[in-house]
Amino acid sequence: MWLMIKNRLAAIALTASVLGSSVLAGSSAYAAETIQGQVTEVRTSTEVIAEWESWTRDHANKLDTIQPADINAGGEQFKDLEMLKPLLKDKRIVFLGESSHGVSEFNLAKTRLIQFLHQEMGYNVLAFESGLGNASLAYGQSGSQSAEQTMKNSVFGVWWTQETLPLFEYIKSTQTTEDPLILTGFDMQFQYPHLNGSWLEDEKLAQRLQEVEKKMIEYSLGIDLKAYQQEKAPLIQVYEDVLKAVQTEASHAHLMELYPDNPKLPVLLERTLLNRIDVAKEYVELCINMNIGMAEGEYTWFLKTMEWRDQVMLDNLMWLANDVYPKEKFIVWGHNDHVRKAHSEVIGTPYPVKFMGEMLPEEMKEQSYVLGLYPASGTMADNSGQIYDILPLQPGSIESILSASGSPYTFIDLRYQIKDQGNSWMFEPRYTYSWGTLPENLIARDQYDGILLIDNVTPPEYIRLSSSKAME
Repeated sequence: MWLMIKNRLAAIALTASVLGSSVLAGSSAYAAETIQGQVTEVRTSTEVIAEWESWTRDHANKLDTIQPADINAGGEQFKDLEMLKPLLKDKRIVFLGESSHGVSEFNLAKTRLIQFLHQEMGYNVLAFESGLGNASLAYGQSGSQSAEQTMKNSVFGVWWTQETLPLFEYIKSTQTTEDPLILTGFDMQFQYPHLNGSWLEDEKLAQRLQEVEKKMIEYSLGIDLKAYQQEKAPLIQVYEDVLKAVQTEASHAHLMELYPDNPKLPVLLERTLLNRIDVAKEYVELCINMNIGMAEGEYTWFLKTMEWRDQVMLDNLMWLANDVYPKEKFIVWGHNDHVRKAHSEVIGTPYPVKFMGEMLPEEMKEQSYVLGLYPASGTMADNSGQIYDILPLQPGSIESILSASGSPYTFIDLRYQIKDQGNSWMFEPRYTYSWGTLPENLIARDQYDGILLIDNVTPPEYIRLSSSKAME
């Protein structure tokens, strides 16, 4: 599915660029001081930007490093992150975004942040923008198998990197402690490795599941709507049969024997299968209609698939937080688009619909902190691994303002700022890049609670299979 997303982005990048360019032209940095409706002073774009940059230099937090901590080193490895403690003291969920999945430094920085949040602030659940079933099964053997195998079995191939591997080594190292870092996912997409039923005692049922998974993927990538509708009911029946088998006490005992590190696995697999049933009932047909529509230049169905997916991801995340781990604090790893607070208000986005972060219940929004990650320069990789240059920064853009700090790693809190002349940029529409090249216009404070800017970025060093299936 990742390769499909890459193709979608390419198809609509021109539209996004046109929208973003027109927005940029209308968002020049001019400001006026008024008294009782009378304009008393007009400041030029250059003056305003200079004030914003000066404020940033005075108020930004400069991180010492983004390299993951050495768990054996001890000492004050997180001293530069202490400023996060008062910001997060009452937050149950910390969302760690990223403007692209193909940035080495994002993976390193987020790994270190996760270590800090787990060790210093008691965040014990890490939920990835990856398959609920995949992550749950992989975590069940995380204490005995290699960290690399856990990584490859749990998350999408875009994160199979040397820079992400320390995170999974850290997860493994915590399994013998009183507070292990729990790994899970919240996505419902088909993901390699696909559900093969190896955890079922009934080998014939496992074979049926494998065949159904293959057919579902083929249909979701195709255009034969009539054929799918004819075969839909039998496909759903297989998932229902597997669900029934998983719900027995004998199955629960078998799962605990195979996956001893994940005591919640039975209910997590049940939820995964319920997701699959919903996918079979609705999502596959949306994908088929999307494929038909995109061949004709029609993107309505594409947007419907995106919104449908994010609603399920939100439902899964809330279920994990409220029912499975109700007493734990969560770290969520996903793209900026999925986690930011008002995505549908972003001008120029290729996806002008509500995503997971925007649909989050208001009570949970109050208990959350959303951190967006952006680059200032360098190169990154798309979801297929192709490397490209990040576009030069525009004066007055969010990245340009933050880069004035002069630090390679700049953090700025948005949530707890009171508007004044120097920080007014975060309260008004400003220009930024998604994926390093897609221009957007957004109000930073409406979308994020904080931003981490990395000055110069590079593509990840991927750890591949011989097959390209991992990236799907």
